[in-house]
Amino acid sequence: MEDIRVSIITVCHNSEDTIRDTINSILCQTYHNLEYIIIDGKSSDRTMDIIMEYRQAFAEKHIVYRYLSEPDDGMYDAMNKGIHLASGELVGIINSDDWYEPDAIYVAARCFEEVQYDLFYADLCIIGKKGSFIKKAKDSAWVTSRYWNHPTTFIPRWVYEKYSYKNESIHDDWDLILRIRKGLPGCKVCVVNKVLANFRRYGVSHKKSIKKALQRARIKYKIYRDNGYSRLYFIECYGMEAAKLVL
Repeated sequence: MEDIRVSIITVCHNSEDTIRDTINSILCQTYHNLEYIIIDGKSSDRTMDIIMEYRQAFAEKHIVYRYLSEPDDGMYDAMNKGIHLASGELVGIINSDDWYEPDAIYVAARCFEEVQYDLFYADLCIIGKKGSFIKKAKDSAWVTSRYWNHPTTFIPRWVYEKYSYKNESIHDDWDLILRIRKGLPGCKVCVVNKVLANFRRYGVSHKKSIKKALQRARIKYKIYRDNGYSRLYFIECYGMEAAKLVL
């Protein structure tokens, strides 16, 4: 069952400390009909040296391995570049701080073969400085990013081509999910309650600053409203940021 070509995209910039984990997780996949694309934002450290070290390893596994290093306009611009280069029927995006479980792509491809979903995501292991926890995935009538995990997301390439990232804010990934859910008639969402990826919780979306938290909440609430969601999501956006400040 490897008829479906899957394209995996990693965007990175100065990621020499973590990108090996990401790349090795692709090499260790139990699914092999793959194309792996790395979009580097012109790193000034050893990131590109590390990326090029893996050319032979991917060739030996007959996995298409492509990389591009040039200036970009942020991570969502880089993701759009990767999607434009992708040739797979299904696309997954795993950033250079994160890594897949060995059966992640197999599970996503198997589910796609069975139900032809428009959007897929699964449970995520979030790793912080004081330990880790599992963020469970769920499809709910109350549409919230609390139940969605970007590193475990797989989307058909034709959907990504229709709904590319806007490249406007830190929450452009969630904006894309809302646009897909609103824009596709009968949008078919597939959720698997199994950990398929691991996420290091050290990014900009988790910095504990009241000013930054309020800014993120305002941006996210605007995204909800722009996509036609209820004013009640004000509670969701500001409540989530308040919880991040406490946890």
